[in-house]
Amino acid sequence: MESSKEYRIDFETLEQFMFDVFVKVGVPEEDARICAEVLIESDKRGIDSHGIGRLKPVYVDSIIDGVIDPVTKIKVVKEGPTTAVIDGQNGMGQVIGKRAMEMAMDKAAKYGMGMVAVRNSNHYGIAGYYVLMACKRGMIGITGTNARPSIAPTFGVENMLGTNPLTFGMPTDEEFPFVFDAATSVAQRGKIEVYDRLGKELPEGWVIGEDGKPKTDPGQVLKDLVAGTAALTPLGGIGEEMAGYKGYGFATVVELLSAALQGGKYLKALSGLENGKKVPRSLGHFFIAIDIEAFTELEAFKKTAGDILRALRASKRAPGEDRIYTAGEKEYLAYLERREKGVPIDESLRKDIIQLKKTLNLDQYHFDFE
Repeated sequence: MESSKEYRIDFETLEQFMFDVFVKVGVPEEDARICAEVLIESDKRGIDSHGIGRLKPVYVDSIIDGVIDPVTKIKVVKEGPTTAVIDGQNGMGQVIGKRAMEMAMDKAAKYGMGMVAVRNSNHYGIAGYYVLMACKRGMIGITGTNARPSIAPTFGVENMLGTNPLTFGMPTDEEFPFVFDAATSVAQRGKIEVYDRLGKELPEGWVIGEDGKPKTDPGQVLKDLVAGTAALTPLGGIGEEMAGYKGYGFATVVELLSAALQGGKYLKALSGLENGKKVPRSLGHFFIAIDIEAFTELEAFKKTAGDILRALRASKRAPGEDRIYTAGEKEYLAYLERREKGVPIDESLRKDIIQLKKTLNLDQYHFDFE
């Protein structure tokens, strides 16, 4: 097998493979379809940190280790006309997330706005999936989630906060909506995992060690993050010179809304380890849906949104730059390219896929790289 050769898998095959894997490890078919749908959305949009690359290490291995319950049993703890708190009871984060956003959207459709807070969940995949749900219903979507400790506070070196994305989606009159989906750190673990798979050194400034100096070996960084001897830097970077306090502040906002609002766990309690043993992460999420029609006509909103984005892209470019992008545009372009050519599968992923196929007896699949 030539490791330098590029291999790709089409959307349909990759999604079906992930569905079959989830079913094999005990996820009910309806839920497995949701889980695969969330993961393939990431691969479709070119976000390689949250798709097939996380199937085995984040979900399958956790289910096999007994850390995630493959059968999701959602419990509504508290509910009002526009709000709800639900307990995911350690089920699949994608299933919990989709149900929570559906609840928020149903409330928004009736009352103009809806918000659902979640506790005791697991990694819910690409945050952008949930705001895209809202965009498709003519709504504005907002979501956030806390995560295992990764980010150091400004002037600190201990990983305390998760990468805590704060994500927005808004429909436009263009072929793609405005979707801003980003961690509140300079980089996130998934991107470091990608660099590790590719054998690439990390840029200085992504990760800080206990000595306050940058760390650039991705494999070592992943170990050090678990050991608590390295931390991701907040948006803006180390210290205050490049406004790292802003990223620190946004990460803290997400932590508060993902934990304090629904009585969930936070900070170090989300490490997934207790006395050296793996335990449920008990993550928290929040979902907000805003019905645009409660404020203005949907088509008018979409046109204004599109006009704003087009004006930004048409503005004066920096010397040597060919193009200005708006949030969601690069992901749409990645989707068009991958719809035609398939999702690229690097050498590390190929090994994971072959192992899953073999271990779970998925002999109906025949990949070019086997």
